[in-house]
Formats: sequence, C-alpha cells, structure tokens
Amino acid sequence: MALGENAVCQVAIVVRDIEAAIKKWAGVLGAPPPAWHMTGPKEESHINYRGQSTDARAKLAFFELGQVSLELIEPVGGPSVWQEVLDRSGPCVHHIAFRIKGMDAALAGLSKQGLPTLQRSDFTNGCSGYVDSAKDLGVIVELLEHFK
Repeated sequence: MALGENAVCQVAIVVRDIEAAIKKWAGVLGAPPPAWHMTGPKEESHINYRGQSTDARAKLAFFELGQVSLELIEPVGGPSVWQEVLDRSGPCVHHIAFRIKGMDAALAGLSKQGLPTLQRSDFTNGCSGYVDSAKDLGVIVELLEHFK
C-alpha cells in the first residue's frame, strides 16, 4: 500500500503546555479555542511504545482546518513517542497523519521499507500507529484507522 493513495488528515505539534498552545494557536488562526481531552488509560488504549506496554497518555486538542486538522499534543505519564520527540527537540511538528484502512498490513508494508513501528494504540472506534520515519522522511508518519 502506498500512502499517497490515502488522505492526509492531520498535522500534529507536540507541546509542553496545551492550554498555552491552544490560546496561541487560536489567536494565530482566528479560531475559537477547542477543548482538550485526555487519551484513554492503558486498559483502554493498549498503548505499546517501542515494543513495551506503557502508561503514557496525552492531552489532545484539535483545530479543524478544512480537510486537515491541526492537533496539539501534550505528553503525560510514561514513555511515549510524544515525550521522546518533546525531550529531544522541544515543541515542534511531531507527525503527519494519513487516514488508512488495514492497520496491520499498512504497518507491515512500511516496516518492509525500513520504517518500523514506534508506537501503536487503540481509541474509541479506531487505532493509530506511528512509524519511525523521521530520519528518512523528515517527520514521523502516523496512520489512523477509524472503524465504523
């Protein structure tokens, strides 16, 4: 599967303080500030980071900008791909997300191209996977699958 066959749906920025970032982005965009929400606990999200289960969570906020949303992420708790990037680079672009179908096949295909999975988790009605692509592509790629 080639990612170009799928819609880019999101650009995400990892931040240290989501409330301050929401306020700043709302002003820049001239948009109402969205409420943030917390990702589910380990028992719901089944989050796996670099092959290990983790208690990591994140505060998330979304600005809907037409076909693409701007996601703000503040890491909370245990080790995660979000915290790793924030610790290494500070607040910055974290990932570009593609809406896909068939998470397992998509992750396996990217792994065969030398882009292994960094983190995978579940959410209500879907799942996500982050691919170790920053060195090769300049940014982490996230795959998002929504179930109906």
